[in-house]
Amino acid sequence: MSASALRMIRVRRLSTTGPAVKRALPWRDLICLHRGCVFITYEVVTLNQAVTIDTSAILQEKHKSYIYLTHTTNREQEKHLSHLDADPHECALWVLLKKTCSADRAVRQQAVQELAQNHHWQDYQYQTAAQVVDHRTAVALARMPNVDLRFFLPPPPLPHTDDDISIEDGLRQLLASLPQSEVDQCVQYFTSLALRESSQSLASQRGGLWCFGGNGLPYAQSLTSTPSEKVETFCLQALVQHSKVQSHCDHVVANGGLLLLQRVYQLRRDSPKIQRNIVRIIGNLTLNDSLHTAIVQSGWVAVLAEMIQSPHIMQASHAARALANLDRDAVRQKYQDGVYILHPQCRTKYACLYELPLMLTKSSWLAADCPNLRILSVEYDTHLSDWKAKCPAENQRKSLAYRSQELLRKLKDAGVGVRPVVWVAHSMGGLLVKKMLLDASKDPDLSPLIKNTKGILFYSVPHHGTFMAEYSVNVRYLLFPSIEVKELCRDSPALRDLNENFLNIAKEQEFKVLSFAETLPTYIGPMLKILVVPSQSADLGIGDLIQVDVDHLNTCKPEKKDSFLYKRTLQFIRDALGGQRIK
Repeated sequence: MSASALRMIRVRRLSTTGPAVKRALPWRDLICLHRGCVFITYEVVTLNQAVTIDTSAILQEKHKSYIYLTHTTNREQEKHLSHLDADPHECALWVLLKKTCSADRAVRQQAVQELAQNHHWQDYQYQTAAQVVDHRTAVALARMPNVDLRFFLPPPPLPHTDDDISIEDGLRQLLASLPQSEVDQCVQYFTSLALRESSQSLASQRGGLWCFGGNGLPYAQSLTSTPSEKVETFCLQALVQHSKVQSHCDHVVANGGLLLLQRVYQLRRDSPKIQRNIVRIIGNLTLNDSLHTAIVQSGWVAVLAEMIQSPHIMQASHAARALANLDRDAVRQKYQDGVYILHPQCRTKYACLYELPLMLTKSSWLAADCPNLRILSVEYDTHLSDWKAKCPAENQRKSLAYRSQELLRKLKDAGVGVRPVVWVAHSMGGLLVKKMLLDASKDPDLSPLIKNTKGILFYSVPHHGTFMAEYSVNVRYLLFPSIEVKELCRDSPALRDLNENFLNIAKEQEFKVLSFAETLPTYIGPMLKILVVPSQSADLGIGDLIQVDVDHLNTCKPEKKDSFLYKRTLQFIRDALGGQRIK
C-alpha cells in the first residue's frame, strides 16, 4: 500500500498535462482546535483563581504593625505649620518643654529660664507644664527668681483629720521607729525626752503652776502655743538631729515621714518656728541624692518654691538651702545643716566669684551692691535650746574646738575656700572664725581656705574675754548661749593662746582686718545694762579699730544703707578683694 502511494505521488509530480487539482483547507479542524485552546485556557485561569490565596487581610495587618515614615524637609514642615490656625504661645510652650529634656545642659538651663521669664502663659498652659515637666525641671523652675507658683503641682491630698493628737501620735511613732544608733548622747537624750512628754502632761503642768502661783505665770505666758504644738516642736527638733544621720534619713522616708511632715506643715501654717524646723528636716534629707525622687513626688517642691519667696530671711534661707541641694543640674556643692544661702538664693546670670561667710549683717544690701558675692550664713548655735534640762554631752558640743571642726567640714562641702573669702563675724562668731582658720592652717587639705582668705570683719568680738562670764547663769545664757562660759572669762589662758596663734597666722598670710567696737551699754533687763564687750577686748591688735555708737546686739545691724557702719563695711570688702570687680 505504501509502494502504490509513492508511485501515485511520483506520477502527480511529473505530470504536466491537464489542470492542477485544488485541495480544500481543513477549516473544521482549525475551528475545533481553536475552541479547544479557548476551553483549555479558561480551565487554567479558573483553576488558578480557585487555588490562589487572598493576602489582602494579611497586608492590612502588616500595615497596623509598622509605621511608614514619609520624609519631609524642615522647610516643608515650617510651611505646613505656618498655615495652621494655632496660638504661637502654645507652640512655644511645647518647644521649651521639649528643650528642658535636652541632653545639653546649657540648652536645658536656657529653656527653664525662658519658661520662668515669660508671663504670658494661660492658666491651662501652666497646668500642662506642671504635669509634663520632670523632677529636674520642676526643681530648676523653683529656683528661678519670682517664678509663677502655677508651674508646680500642689502637694498630694492628705487624709482628713480634725484630731491634733493624731499628728502628735504620728510624730511619736516616727521617732520611735528610728534607730538609736549612730547618734550622740544629746540626740538620744532629747529623743527620749520628746517621747516622754505629752500634751496632757504639759497641760497639767501649766494648770498646776497657774493655780498655785510661784513661777507659773511667767511660764504660762511663755507657752503662747497649745500644749500639743509644744510637743510637736519637741518631736520636730529631735527629728532634726536624726535627719543629720544619713541612714536615719532612709528610715524617715520609708516610715511615711514626708507625708507626715506635710500634714504638720499645712496644719501649723501660723507657726513659723515649726515650719522652719520642718523645712530644716527636708533640707537635711535632700543631702541624700537617692531620696530626691521621693521628696519631689510628695509635693515638697511646691512648698519650697513658695517659701523661698517669703519676705522673712530665715524662712527663705531654709527653702533656698533645700532647693540648692535638690538642684544637682546647676549646683555642685552641698549645704549641710547650719550653712544657709543668703545670696544668690536663685539661679542667676552672675557668676559667684567671691565668698562671704557671715554671722548676722544686712545681706540683702550686700547682695545688691555686690552681685558676684556668694553670701553664706553660718549657724554655729546648733544645740537644742528649747529644753531646760541639760544634755550630758552639751559641754563638749559647746566648745570652740568641737564647733570649729564641725563648721570646717560643712564649709568645705559648700565649696568655701575655692574662691577668695572675706569673713564677717559678730561676737562669739569672731572667736570661732579665728579658731577655724587656726585649725585650717594645720590641715593640708584646708590650705586653699587659708590662701584664699583675703579679709576678716570683726563686730564686737571679745578677743580678750568679757566681764559677762562673771554674771549670773541667766544673763550669760541670754547673750552667749553657744559656748562654754569658762572660755569667755577675761584674760583666760584659752583666749590668750588663741589670740597669739591667730596673730601669727594673720601676719604671715597678710590678712586684712577691721574691727568694730560698741560704745553703748546693752539692756539686759529693766534694772540692768552693761557694756558687754569693751573696746579693749574688741581690739585684736592688728588692723583698724572703729568705735560706733551702738550696743552689742546692733554692731552688725546698720540701721540704714547710707549709715557709716554699712558704708565702711562695704568699702572694706571691696578693698580686701584688692579692688577686683565685684559688681
